[in-house]
Amino acid sequence: MVDTPQESTPPTNGADGPDSTSERPKKKPRSFWRELPILIVVALLMSFLLQTFIARVYLIPSESMEPTLHGCAGCTGDRILVEKIGYHFGDPKPGDVVVFKGPDSWNAEFHSTRSSNVVIRGLQEVGSLVGLVPPDENDLVKRVIATGGQKVECCDSQGRILVDGKPLTEPYVVNDFPFTPGVQTCETMPKSGRCFGPFTVPDGNLWVMGDNRSNSADSRYHIGDEYNGSVPVDNVIGKAVAIVLPPSRWGTISSPNPQSN
Repeated sequence: MVDTPQESTPPTNGADGPDSTSERPKKKPRSFWRELPILIVVALLMSFLLQTFIARVYLIPSESMEPTLHGCAGCTGDRILVEKIGYHFGDPKPGDVVVFKGPDSWNAEFHSTRSSNVVIRGLQEVGSLVGLVPPDENDLVKRVIATGGQKVECCDSQGRILVDGKPLTEPYVVNDFPFTPGVQTCETMPKSGRCFGPFTVPDGNLWVMGDNRSNSADSRYHIGDEYNGSVPVDNVIGKAVAIVLPPSRWGTISSPNPQSN
């Protein structure tokens, strides 16, 4: 009996024969330089969304909020983080430190920082959208003292501000005009520089003052305007919550309610 040799059948890996996967050319990794423009666009878009709707950093340019916020001549101005979300769910409260766009009567000393060159000005505007360039507007920072419907004035017998007849407790005020009972008050001539009012804050507006009371062009300075010195809530950009630069000044910004005591 002779064994009949059997034909060997080549192995197959599928209906179409040998596996062709191993023969396909591998995709080359995408070049970093081709991806870079996409990454830049995404980063700029994220920056725009963040600074438009969530938070933005602002520079303190003056000493009107000393010593809470530094902006004095010859020193490094604080850069503060201003959050924008909270006021979508409620209005500013007394004690809050807010950044706002100055009403028309507050803009007399404001000068645009934009170039007269059309191309450069366009680049500045684009840079402002993503936070690389400051916005071309008179953005100011002050503390809320009274809100719509409240009557504000100064002073009581101890030189304190009154809101609806009640004196405020303001531990953040270090620099103020002199007030000496029996010597210089709101009844003497000359009066103390602290004295103003009474004024009733229009509904939907805020009475704001700098912590550096003896050097702040705040609501007192604009009493003769259409809002009696107050600022529309709609002008408020957000609440100052922290100092982010310089590193030696890192920390949160307190907002004690002066009317709660």
